[in-house]
Amino acid sequence: MMMKKLRTGFMAGGLWFTITSQAQQNYPTHYFRQPLNIPLQLVANFGEVRANHWHMGLDIRTQHKTNLPVYAAADGYVSRVSIEPGGFGQAIYVQHPNGYTTLYGHLNSFYPQLEQYVKEQQYSKETWEINLSLQPGQFPVTKGMFLALSGSTGASEGPHVHFEIRDSQTGNCLNPLVFGFPIVDDVPPTVNRLAVYDRNQSTYAQTPDFLALKKKGAVYTTENSLIRVGSNQISFAIGATDRFSGSSNPNGIYSAEMFVDGKLLSGFQLNNISYNDTRYINAQLDFPLKARGITLQHLTPLPGASRVPYEAKGNGVLHLKDQNPHHIDIMIRDAQDNITNISFEVQYDGSLAKPYQPIQEKKLIPNQVNIFETTNFELFTTDLGIYDTLAVRFSSKESAVPSSISSLFEFLGPSYPVHDQVTVRILPVAAINDHQKQRLIIQNMSGSKTFVKKATWQNGWVAAAFRQFGNYQAFVDEEPPLIPSPPSNLSRTSRLAFTPTDNHHVVKNFRAELDGHWLRFSNDKGKTWVYKLDEKFPAGEHELKVHVEDEAGNVTEKTWKVRR
Repeated sequence: MMMKKLRTGFMAGGLWFTITSQAQQNYPTHYFRQPLNIPLQLVANFGEVRANHWHMGLDIRTQHKTNLPVYAAADGYVSRVSIEPGGFGQAIYVQHPNGYTTLYGHLNSFYPQLEQYVKEQQYSKETWEINLSLQPGQFPVTKGMFLALSGSTGASEGPHVHFEIRDSQTGNCLNPLVFGFPIVDDVPPTVNRLAVYDRNQSTYAQTPDFLALKKKGAVYTTENSLIRVGSNQISFAIGATDRFSGSSNPNGIYSAEMFVDGKLLSGFQLNNISYNDTRYINAQLDFPLKARGITLQHLTPLPGASRVPYEAKGNGVLHLKDQNPHHIDIMIRDAQDNITNISFEVQYDGSLAKPYQPIQEKKLIPNQVNIFETTNFELFTTDLGIYDTLAVRFSSKESAVPSSISSLFEFLGPSYPVHDQVTVRILPVAAINDHQKQRLIIQNMSGSKTFVKKATWQNGWVAAAFRQFGNYQAFVDEEPPLIPSPPSNLSRTSRLAFTPTDNHHVVKNFRAELDGHWLRFSNDKGKTWVYKLDEKFPAGEHELKVHVEDEAGNVTEKTWKVRR
């Protein structure tokens, strides 16, 4: 078995730069086979930028088809099976004896023995959404064994297989492309943007200066080889993508590192990332620019980003303590060690300093609990909530929505990220009786998305926690969800489907029973509950009961006589 050690180098400015992986890690090459028996083509790679996370595996094309056979990448055993309406949909985890676990997601179904076992567990626990941990002897696997049929279940917009390799001990995701999969790639990354920030102030309080680039051979340079800056503390961000040979599909880069006069100052390598930390992508991006469709990845951590995959020296900010030119090399590479370099010089010139006013209004500060209070609205962050200093923008206006019990409050908005959560408390404008206190919700509108949370009554205030800024409004919701009636004669159908509706568009719980026994309705993508008629629904006349609950706790229950 060959081992791949991630070490490479490049020549720039007459100096040789040695680049070594974050953990000096050896990875076995050719131990894992690819999970399909078709040419390996990718829709997305590891480290690609996604909403609130890095992409943590490979999205493998299935030729626009579903139900292609999916095979085990190596010997091991099925250690876990998960089924959920979003996320990976239907997924299998296989643990291998070499210390790694592979994941196969968005599947349509599992191999027969496993499919039957999962079905039995779902009926035993009376839940379709399930997460099962399995023992080594239950479902052993050999390399190349048929595992499942591919699909597009969960948070998938088209047929493909999501494939991951994880460290079994830590659960961290590793870049599968360092394991020697057969993908031809001799194309170095492409750079489309380079930006410089004044780090004497918050990155959220400025729009960076964009530096025009030109390409000379394999090296990018700035239009002016010497960049003069008016700040003595600066950092850089890049816009860069990668692609494979013969493909025009843009992918994420593997690493980027910045050298100052031949010495590594800062950078990142997208490998060995925990799902607990993947939301830190919002600190690596220029989030306000991302909200406008411009992707820039910081080479330097933000002050409140404590757990990002950076190889930073100090805080990674370049301190220009003199007025001499300093040579900058930014080395960008993919997982196959194809390298792109940006080379230029930077010089501090105080006469170019841009005047700016320190934030005078209320502000949110990283690495501390922040409290914002008015007479009828309060917001609290945790000490991990904010990445960089934010000037608060807050307003309120009266609402004409009948079921609303508060004004509509706007706090910052979707252009600024929250890492973990913010707690919102709203003072209602109307008296709330004891029954209504059990039916409180807060609605959060952030950009084009709406989030609804059941709220608690806290000494006259209505409270709930969210993971994004935006508009907040409190409601008493006493309106139960609606359930459409099924056909009474099911003799000519193979499936039964319900799409309940709710005034706040959240159905929290769905349960169906046939003659008092639970039925396994699936709920892929969270809108429609579907039951494929099987042996649990025999011929004859039956009583079908459906129970639906919304986020506020309102319940609708209906019963029908049906015949199959």
